[in-house]
Parts: sequence; C-alpha cells; structure tokens
Amino acid sequence: MGRQVLLCFSLAFVGCALGQISYSIPEEMARGSLVGNIAHDLGLDVKRLQLRKARIHTGESEEYIQFNKERGVLVIKEKIDREALCGQTTPCALHFRVVLENPIEVFPINVEVTDINDNPPLFDEEERRFEISESAVVGSKFMLETAIDPDIGRNGLQSYTLKPSDNFILKLHDQSDGGKKVEMILQKPLDREKEEIVSLLLTAVDGGEPQRSGTMIIHITVLDANDNAPVFTQSIYKASIKENAVKGTLITQVSASDADKGSNGEVSYVIGNRRRSSSNVFKITHEGNLLLNEPIDFEKTKIYEINIEATDRGGLSDSSKVIIEVGDINDNSPVITVISTSELIVENSPSETVVAVINVNDPDSDENGKVNCKINMHIPFTILSSANNLYNIITDSELDRERDSQYNITVTCSDEGVPSLSSSVTLTLHISDVNDNAPVFDRSSYEAYIVENNSPGLSIFTVKATDADWNQNARVSYILEDSSVNGVPVSSYVSVSADSGVIHAVRSFDYEQIKDFQLCVKAQDGGSPPLSSNVTVKILVQDQNDNTPQVLYPVQTGGSLVAEMVPRSADVGYLVTKVVAVDVDSGQNAWLSYKLQKAADRALFEVGSQNGEIRTIRQVTDKDAVKQRLSVIVEDNGQPSRSATVIVNVAVADSFPEVLSEFTDFTHDKEYNDNLTFYLVLALAVVSFLFITCVVVIISVKIYRWRQSRILYHSNLPVIPYYPPRYSDTLGSGTLPHVHNYDTCRTTDSRKSDCKFGGAGSQNVLIMDPSATGTMQRIQSEKNILDEPDSPLEVCNPHMFIPKKCTFYSLFSVCLVP
Repeated sequence: MGRQVLLCFSLAFVGCALGQISYSIPEEMARGSLVGNIAHDLGLDVKRLQLRKARIHTGESEEYIQFNKERGVLVIKEKIDREALCGQTTPCALHFRVVLENPIEVFPINVEVTDINDNPPLFDEEERRFEISESAVVGSKFMLETAIDPDIGRNGLQSYTLKPSDNFILKLHDQSDGGKKVEMILQKPLDREKEEIVSLLLTAVDGGEPQRSGTMIIHITVLDANDNAPVFTQSIYKASIKENAVKGTLITQVSASDADKGSNGEVSYVIGNRRRSSSNVFKITHEGNLLLNEPIDFEKTKIYEINIEATDRGGLSDSSKVIIEVGDINDNSPVITVISTSELIVENSPSETVVAVINVNDPDSDENGKVNCKINMHIPFTILSSANNLYNIITDSELDRERDSQYNITVTCSDEGVPSLSSSVTLTLHISDVNDNAPVFDRSSYEAYIVENNSPGLSIFTVKATDADWNQNARVSYILEDSSVNGVPVSSYVSVSADSGVIHAVRSFDYEQIKDFQLCVKAQDGGSPPLSSNVTVKILVQDQNDNTPQVLYPVQTGGSLVAEMVPRSADVGYLVTKVVAVDVDSGQNAWLSYKLQKAADRALFEVGSQNGEIRTIRQVTDKDAVKQRLSVIVEDNGQPSRSATVIVNVAVADSFPEVLSEFTDFTHDKEYNDNLTFYLVLALAVVSFLFITCVVVIISVKIYRWRQSRILYHSNLPVIPYYPPRYSDTLGSGTLPHVHNYDTCRTTDSRKSDCKFGGAGSQNVLIMDPSATGTMQRIQSEKNILDEPDSPLEVCNPHMFIPKKCTFYSLFSVCLVP
C-alpha cells in the first residue's frame, strides 16, 4: 500500500512538471479580478473540480490568488504590489499548485505579475542643502541624491532636469546596475555678494504612461574662500561579501582627505546613490566604515554599486564608487549562451537544417551542474545534444511562411539538483518567402458606378488583390487586359493604375450612348516567375440630368400659326389639346411634369401636371376672347431640373371663318414681331439718309453749273461772225459750193463748245476759245493758206478741244450737204 501511494505521488509530480500552466496579469488588480479559467485550461468542467475537491496550495508564501469553486476560475484575493513582492527582480511571478483528489493530481501554476507605472520617482529628502564657497572653480562637482522609482523598465527612472541652469548643469553617469549617477557641475563662478542663496529644482522623470515625476529643492548657501575639496584615496573601492553575512558586518573602509585647515578640512561621509530597495541595506560611519545593515540575497542583487560622497564644511565634495560583489552559495540555475543562430530561413528548406547552436553551462558542480534541455512543443523543430555542452536546434518537418511567418523557439534547460533549477531563452526565427501563391482578389467580380459627363481622369473604382507571399513576391501590379467595347478597345474608355489598382476614366461617358460595359483586370505579383489571377469588373454608367425635355406636340413653327379650337359650348373639363414631350434621360431625370406658366385667362384653362392635357376648368362664355395664348412649361425631375416652354394658341370659336378673321394679326409671336419692327425702322432710316444725301449733292451740282453759266452769259466782248472768202450765200438756196465736214465738240453748255470745219478745197478752222472770252479767232498760216485752194486741213490746237471748266462732254459729228 505504501508503494502505491508513493507511485501515485510520483505520477502527480511528473504531471506537474510536464503540464505547468502560466498566466500573466498586471499588478494592482482589484480584488475579485479574473486571473484565468483553470477549469478550461485543465480540461475539466466545474462540477468535476468540485467533486475532486480542487484547492490551492501556496506553501509558506502569502496567498494572493484564490480558487472560485462555483466558476472554476482563479481570482485575485489580495491586491498585488509587484514592487513589494519582487522589488527589482524580473520576471516577477507567483508559484503555487492546484491539488485534486480522487485520484490525486498536482498541477503547478505560474502567474507572472507585470509592472505598471504606479510609482513616481521619489527622492529620500524633499530638500537638499549645500554650502559652496564662492571660490569654487568652474567644473567643481557636487553629488546629488538619486531618485528612487520602484518600477522597472520603461516605467522606471529615465532622466533628470535642473532649473534654473544659470550656474550649474547636470551630468549623468550610467551605472552597471542600470541606475544613473547624478552630479551637479559648476559652470559659472558663484558670487556671494550678488547672490548668497541659490535655489534650484531637481526633477526626476520616468518613461511610463502617464509620465510621473518627483522633485527635490536644492538650497545652496554661497560661502567665502574654501579652496580645497576632499579627495578620496581611491576612485573605486571593491569589496565582497557572502549572501549569508550577518547584520553589522564590515564591508570596507573609505577615506578622503582635505588639504584645508580647521572646519573647512573636516570631512563627513554620506551614501549618495542608493536605490530604494537597498536604501537601508548599508550604512556608513563618520570614520568611513561601510557596514551591512540588512540581510542580502544574491538572487535579487549580485552586485551593489554605491556612491560615497565626502563633503567638507565649505560645501566642496568628492565622490567615490564602492562595488560590492555578493558571494553565491549553491543556488545557481543553468546559463544558456547562444553561439550561433539563423535569423532567416527559406520556407522550402530541407528537413534537419540547423537553425541555431547554443551552449549551456551551470556554475554549480556535481549533480547540480548536470543539465537537460528541451524546446516548446507543436513547432517544426527539435533539439539535439552534441559534445562540449553544445546543442543544435534543427527542423524536423516542412515550413510554410504563409502559415507561420516566424517562430519563437523557447529553449528550457533544467539542472538535476533538488529542487531542480532551470533557465530558458527564446530565439526568434523568421521564415523567408518563396513565390508559391498567386494574388487573390477580395471579390470574384466587381461592380462600379460612374455618373455620366464625368471629367477624364476621374477615379471610378479600386480593385484590391492580396498575395499571401511577402515582399517582392507579394508586390501586386494591376494590368488592364485587352478587350473591346462595341468594337472600341477598352483602353480608350478606362485605365488601371499599376500600383494602386485604381480604375480611371479615360473619356467622358454619355449614358445615352453607353450604359454599361465589362473589363478584365489582371493582378500579377513581382515574383520570378510571376503568378497572376484575373477578375471581371462591370462599369455601370449612371444617368445625369443633362438633357432638356423635347416638345413633340404642338409643333412650334417660325412663320405659320397652329391653333386649337374650342367651341363656345364646351363644358368643364373639355380636352383642348395635349402637350406631348419626351426626355432622353432615364429614371427620375425623365419624369416630366407640366404646368401653366402664362395665360390670358388663368381661370379658363388648366394643364395636367402628369399627362400634359389642357382642359377647361369652367364653362366657356361669350365674353371669353377668341384669341387665347397659353405658355406651358415642361419640367423634368432631375437635380437641377431642366425645362422647356411651348406656346399653345387656342381659338374660342364655333366656326373656322371666325377664327381666320380674328387670327390675321396673330401669325407671329411677339418676339418675332419685335425683331421685324426693329429691322424695318433701321432700313427706313438708312434709305432716308441716302435720299437726303443724294438731294443735297444734286442741288449742289445744279448751283455750281448755274454760277458758271452766269459768268459766260454776262461777258461784254462782242461775237463777230466771219465768213471765208469762198463762202457764198445763195440767199435761201440752202446749199454750199462744196461738201464740208464738221467735227463738233459739244458740252451741255453750247457756249463752251468747240467746232472744227474741214473740206476738200480751201479750208478754214473756226475755234471757240476755251478760255470763255467769247471771241472767235481766225488762225492762218504764214503762207496765207486761205488763198490756196488745195491747202491741207489745219488742225486746231489740241489743248483748245478740252474745256477746262466743263464737267461733261457730248461728242458727235455733223455732215452738211449743199
């Protein structure tokens, strides 16, 4: 029976080691907050946990987590302060066990407590006072107290600021423990006579969200003439102490000397840079003895670095570092060192490819130094041991980057000590891509809409394809496949952006010409060779109200009149006519409405808003005018709406002759008549102007001629007739002795005419002087040609044939026969 119980306990312990459950929670969670569903994680229902009397065993540690039996979950029992629980140790975790009975099973539970920024940086003192001589040289150092922030990582202390910074600046020195040594350095000499008290504000800031800060006020009293600062005998002191040393153990002694005399030479020691977790671990006496004040733990802190400040009465100081190494006892975990690792591996790599080589060393000895390593399960890798504490991590199955692009391989190494200690390291391995996936569109087909009358270049739609590959293999380019729409290449309608897949309109679409069309877009990746896929995109052109209604009836003519007759006996609702109109748009853009815009008698007619029918709304009477002119507006339902106007002439009469007599002056509309009247008035004005101009010109010419004739008529010179010697008057015989030819130059005024006489025998020339002197002259030759019967014809001076004062000539010849 004893062996059976022992065997059962051993099986439970093995189950613990192999099936540890881990949770991660932030600190400061409220009581009752959920940590984890232990029933689900153990694969048991709540009733079964209750029957098996599930409980938590925490050992000697404080119980922060409790088990809720009704819900089968772990909840917060007491609020957890990570800083109080673990201090600066990371990671901070709670370890306990869940115990089940019937049969007995023990499951180890690990709850990691993560840090939040719940603590601001704090100084031990809110104020710090210095007494500094005004003779302190530029560059003098003054140690400042380091602020304490219990938080870790980014939530911990990050930086300091000092304001104002007229005389001093801050200088930070990184410490090996992650802290910072803060020195205040004099950059401008002090002058006590100008400022005896200097107040500064030192601010420490962490890096959490929200950011927190702490301040300390520094009061500096400026003193006279302290020339020498204390000087340590060593800049760095090193000491060691076992982690099991008792309180009061002397660690080391520091010493500083001051060359000054009297009170300026008296030196006091203080611990400057102290973390809150170790603020009370050490203390220093006036003689410089550094003592252990509290127990220390190697697993929490392996090395302490302490700044010791030596200050004289004049305020000058010097600092020295004390490095304290804590000696370990046999409680070391294995140390894992990564010798070589591959950050990237191709997804089609063969099996048993080495991806990492690690070295595992345990400083302990004997059984405590023997190590066994394993990696996390359900990944395509395994770990094999080789010589000299080396381990190889290799692949043991095919890799697929599209399934897992990276793996976090956690190597856990445990020693064989009792209790066993272990350590782990996580390696991140990225899987490089091979072009083994074609682009895939997010839809099997697309429909896009575009409103007609668009501007070329307008973005219509965006197709999107994704490629499960990576980088260049996943870089998708979009190509418009060759096709045609109504015999026209589709590329003349749209274009596709190769990078973004945006479909742009190449031209402006007209819904009345093309209502929809299809195109094919190919998505091609950038791999080698490239892979591609196609998708069909249907473009639907949406109508826009870009066409005005067209009136089909009544037909509007320019010169003829179309009138509808309404008998005077027409009753109410009599159908006069119907306005017929169409709109080539579609949808509501083609919905037409009719309304009466203008009418001679609005109380007589109405227009159907939907059908365009013109009907009478009252009984026609004899008082109604024969001529009725209606203006009907046809309007569509688009936004904005478009309209057309039609004129309907209505004749209220019982006979056609009555219509003709009344409509003789109703053949044109007012606009046409107004234009015609304008042109008639303009033509009349032009004709009148030309007529008056002609009358003025004619009167001016007549007056001019009259004045010229009066000048010749009133001349006092006599006109003496002359007859040639051979001329004989027959006293009424009416004949001449010879045949004579007369050439006559005539004008409208006979007084200005010239004559030339010629004959076969003796000839004379009679000349009318063109100078208008009225004197007839006879011209003879030097040989007295008048006495010679056969003398040749004398020709008068050609200049005398051109009257200089005549405006018009009438030329003719006269032949006289005796």
